[in-house]
Amino acid sequence: MKVPGPDHPITIASNPNHIRVSVGETVVAETGRSLTLKEASYPAVEYLPREAANMALLTRTNHTTHCPYKGDASYYSITVDGKTLENAIWTYEQPYDAVRAIAGHLAFYPHKVTIQQLTN
Repeated sequence: MKVPGPDHPITIASNPNHIRVSVGETVVAETGRSLTLKEASYPAVEYLPREAANMALLTRTNHTTHCPYKGDASYYSITVDGKTLENAIWTYEQPYDAVRAIAGHLAFYPHKVTIQQLTN
């Protein structure tokens, strides 16, 4: 486990905007309570509360990854209109203490879904 610091900063903040995640015309998740995680020089990632997602469209996969700063990630695929987007979502169910705010949240790969940030 590594702790975020000056050489690898991680910040998490509430996003005041409304976030909608969709595949084609199908809304997969929508909320006004997302968290924006900024990590080092990587693009910011929106983490949406799990209850904001249409879990009927999601299937847990066996794929996992490990981040030394956040912990072990689990993945979900999205199935819409008979088409499956493999491992399009990741989640840290038991993240390290430094990022515990993202527990119970889902993040979406922007090259697999459409993520809209709508102003409130």
